[in-house]
Amino acid sequence: MMKTNNWFLYIIECTDGSLYTGITVDVDARYAAHCQGTGARYTRSHPPRRLLGFETHPNRSSASKAEYRIKRLSTAEKWKYAATLQRLS
Repeated sequence: MMKTNNWFLYIIECTDGSLYTGITVDVDARYAAHCQGTGARYTRSHPPRRLLGFETHPNRSSASKAEYRIKRLSTAEKWKYAATLQRLS
């Protein structure tokens, strides 16, 4: 993925079926960190299965607000939302 000044919200499906939502400036690098156990405390105990997708935000504030909104959704709502996200090619 190209480096930009944008921030990204992303959702990961973990091996136990749970979902992890985060923000970053580099989705590829951040997902790799989660897979290596150096991403977030949550994904160290809930290893990633796959990256479900991401969406682009113009700045950190916008991405953080979206992350907060998504983290408040139910699991079923998060799955529905994840289906609308962009995929890495």
